[in-house]
Amino acid sequence: MQLKKDILKSNKAQFDSAHCDCHPERSRRVMNTGVMLLFITLFLFAGTTQAQRIKATASLDSANILIGDQVKLFLEVDHPKDVNVQFPAVPDTINDLIEVISRSGVDTFELDDEKLMKQIQAYTITSFDSGRYRIPPYWFKIDVNGTIDSIPSNGVTLNVYTMQIDTTKGPTDIKMPYDAPLTLKEVTPYILGVILIGAIIFFLLYSIKRKKNNKPIFARPAKPKEPPHIIALRELDRIKTEKVWQQGKTKQYYSELTDTLREYIEDRFGIRAMEQTTDETVESFRRQKGLVSDKNFANLTQLLQMADLVKFAKYQPLPDDDNLSLVNAYFFVNDTKKEEQKKAEEKADDDENVEEVEIK
Repeated sequence: MQLKKDILKSNKAQFDSAHCDCHPERSRRVMNTGVMLLFITLFLFAGTTQAQRIKATASLDSANILIGDQVKLFLEVDHPKDVNVQFPAVPDTINDLIEVISRSGVDTFELDDEKLMKQIQAYTITSFDSGRYRIPPYWFKIDVNGTIDSIPSNGVTLNVYTMQIDTTKGPTDIKMPYDAPLTLKEVTPYILGVILIGAIIFFLLYSIKRKKNNKPIFARPAKPKEPPHIIALRELDRIKTEKVWQQGKTKQYYSELTDTLREYIEDRFGIRAMEQTTDETVESFRRQKGLVSDKNFANLTQLLQMADLVKFAKYQPLPDDDNLSLVNAYFFVNDTKKEEQKKAEEKADDDENVEEVEIK
């Protein structure tokens, strides 16, 4: 404004002087010159006011680093929203000694003044030579209502230092590089090797143990054991076919018959009949009521007691008694086998379901 007043004052003085000369042509030239200077001054003042609202700044998050350390260089500009700003192109190397490792995109923020905004771009830089390095100003290209201009940032200084060496200790060993953390891909061969060695050791110990027990190293899996009633019925069929009691071998006949029943009882009911006497076996059934029916219990008791008389008292039973003992053995096995019980239970359940359906 002062400049404008000075120019107007100068123009007025020139006009007064020209007017005093009373020369019309000269007075007209002086007035035209004054108007032109006034227009130029107003234009420059308006441009200066707009430019004062645009501010470019360069900064470092740390001005002092060690060789190889990384630091952030920030370029930012504050400008009105109606002004277009183009950021400078920062090369990959600054002053041949500062390297640009990476650069971010341009972030935009709104300022407290709704007409202004801030734009920032960050660069990660480093240096591998110690010294004091000057990062020069960078020029931002601006477009103000179609008028292209440029505005510079400030320059910054980066100080790069080396590690301080204690010369009083003399030469020292070179430090080895730090080991990188192990990855799964690197340790997998070792894990597989340990598993393989463990498997070989286990196989050797297993082979030695099998040889000591006179067993083959590789044995076929045992066949599933047949149900107790299948084994008992097959053995009773053999006894029936051989008919040793008709050959005068009554004692052998009753021994085979009772052994077959005792093995069946042991496998079917869990009673250790092979190691018990007749009285102990009968008592076991008596204590566990419900294992067999009263009829089967009576037939089993009669058969076992008859066999004891033949084997220990030299009793000679009648031929009908021999046939009856074999028949009672068949009945006992068939009436108490698990398969028949399951079928009976399933049949009972089916009958109950049928009755329920009929009632409904």
